[in-house]
Amino acid sequence: MSETRTTAAIRDRVEALREDLRRHEHLYYVLDAPEISDAEYDARMNELKKLEAAHPELQSADSPSQRVGGKPAEGFKKALHSRPMLSLDNAYSPEELADWDRRVHELADGLPVAYVAELKMDGLSVALRYGAASGGAARLEMGLTRGDGQTGEDVTTNIRTIRSVPLTIPAAVLKKLDLPQGFEVRGEVVMSAAAFARLNEEREQQGLTPAVNPRNAAAGTLRTLEPSIVATRRLDVYAYFLLVEGEYWPQGQQATLDALAALGFRVNPQRRLVKTVEEMSAFIDDAEAKRETLGYEIDGVVLKVDAQATQQRLGYTGRAPRWAIAYKFTARAGITRVHHITVQVGRTGKLTPVAELEPIFIGGTTVSRATLHNADFIERLGLRLGDWVKVERGGDVIPKVVEVVHDAEHPRGKLRFVFPVQCPECASEVVRAEGEVDFRCVNADCPAKLRESLLHFGRREVMNIEGFGDAVVQQLLEKSLAKSVADIYTLSPEQLALLQKEVRRKKKDGSEETKLERLLGPIEVERLLAEIERSKKAGLARVLMGLGIRFVGERTAELLAEEFGSIDALMDASAEDLERVEEVGPRIAEAIREFFTQEKNRALVEHLRAAGVEMTAEKKQRSTQLAGLTFVLTGTLPNMTRDEAEARIVAAGGKAVGSVSKKTSYVVAGSEAGSKLDKAQALGVPVLDEEGLLNLLEGAK
Repeated sequence: MSETRTTAAIRDRVEALREDLRRHEHLYYVLDAPEISDAEYDARMNELKKLEAAHPELQSADSPSQRVGGKPAEGFKKALHSRPMLSLDNAYSPEELADWDRRVHELADGLPVAYVAELKMDGLSVALRYGAASGGAARLEMGLTRGDGQTGEDVTTNIRTIRSVPLTIPAAVLKKLDLPQGFEVRGEVVMSAAAFARLNEEREQQGLTPAVNPRNAAAGTLRTLEPSIVATRRLDVYAYFLLVEGEYWPQGQQATLDALAALGFRVNPQRRLVKTVEEMSAFIDDAEAKRETLGYEIDGVVLKVDAQATQQRLGYTGRAPRWAIAYKFTARAGITRVHHITVQVGRTGKLTPVAELEPIFIGGTTVSRATLHNADFIERLGLRLGDWVKVERGGDVIPKVVEVVHDAEHPRGKLRFVFPVQCPECASEVVRAEGEVDFRCVNADCPAKLRESLLHFGRREVMNIEGFGDAVVQQLLEKSLAKSVADIYTLSPEQLALLQKEVRRKKKDGSEETKLERLLGPIEVERLLAEIERSKKAGLARVLMGLGIRFVGERTAELLAEEFGSIDALMDASAEDLERVEEVGPRIAEAIREFFTQEKNRALVEHLRAAGVEMTAEKKQRSTQLAGLTFVLTGTLPNMTRDEAEARIVAAGGKAVGSVSKKTSYVVAGSEAGSKLDKAQALGVPVLDEEGLLNLLEGAK
């Protein structure tokens, strides 16, 4: 046999083995329907590896043999998402669900409304990007974590080890779905109950602390720098969105899930098309009843409007789509005893009482502490030290005490809790302002306030300084290396190298020894300094959040940044200037004015400026000609989309709202106008067509 014929035969065998292994991976990891034994699968995989090793020219990055390979990563690079990965608004009761359904129908304004009900997997979101491969196929090019929603971490090497994620998708499948080679899939990474049990069994055998719950274990695994470890953890990805060029697939959500399954992804079979609140509630009740038997963690149900045209009309709020909602299951609860109550001091000086509990396992997590909110809450509960209490994990996450349990089995405690009159951190006086429920420490130099301020400043949703967590902050304070958030930007490699951690190790004789080691190695120091440097460009809105001004959260910070454009303009703004900003009322305006009248806060701004932190934003140019006028849009305009019309109204100083009332200034009606037009005519509200709106906008100029 000639060398050419031999090479061709080997190439054919390699391709046949690859195709065969891909098929069996899909059967085993996606469909849960294996046709061959593990030993037979391993034998075919070993044959492929030997052939590829003997013929390097035949090696391919998308071969099943290459799911795990390469050296451990030194860290994860970051990349922008093709479109933001937004969170979802939540509903916790049938009444809230019905209210959301009503709003959807009002905003849909006659377009079809049906929902796809899906299980809310309790994992972490990822975006998988595919690009062109040979022969018209598509190949996995990048896997990103959600990150802060705008930017994620590139965990491609780890994603490749997850066998429910196809590395390549044949051209024939793409052609059948009329899908280009370049597209993106979004889904949830989860760890099954069986994989979680195996992981904890291994950790216990190694003398390690068991992982707390599958979600945390999955998140920690995906961010492990050694792909071979990730491969052993048996993670899964359940797909739920399909995007092309940053836009959702136009066929609708139900068709999207079917397409994802056809592409070879694992798609949760527990889904249903529903049209009424009653049908939604039935699906939710059914899902909650099955919750313990699924073999993976869920914490609710997600409902998405099916038709994309309706999704587009509904649009988005600042952080979430209006066309989807997460219905959270009833919080898991348990009864345990309160041994003690400690008081924590937050970054604004607020004192928060926390119940120290006899540990109890609730919803996959051991709970030993729970918030008591404030002094009035303790009073309303009638809580005493030693009482038995019902504890819930709100939204299955935040533990809270909801009631005192008092019966024959659970006797009352004897000691009443007295709220402190001095700060537990610095012994300064605590005060409660008139009309407020919270006590606050008035000492500007309280160390607890500084600790919480530093942690808040570095959080993902604020300045997004990865690696700037509790251990680092605690060490900075202990070594007096930070007296304000501005000091973050003066840290040197030498100072960070001083930070230490306590490490306990088991000796050969079974005893333990405790040593102090560097908290951050040279690579970690370099990485943290790079994160700090990068955060300087986070922008004005995030800096405003980081400063810790009362009542100024993400949305308000963005509106202030757009309105004033610079920290200087904001600091000099009057109360009247501030109240002209959308959603800023007298209370928020007063809090902002109070913050910037304090000399120490102005000095903090100057220190940040000197460190090179950018505190400007692109200022929105707004006309005020339509100020005070409220518009409602209904139907389809001939030349503008509803979003475009609303944007032009807002840019001219007007407001666009969703429902008609006597206070509405104008209703703008297009073709197929719905009930809003009827209501406007009944109330005598002026009605404009598109030309009338344009004339009004032209006059506003």
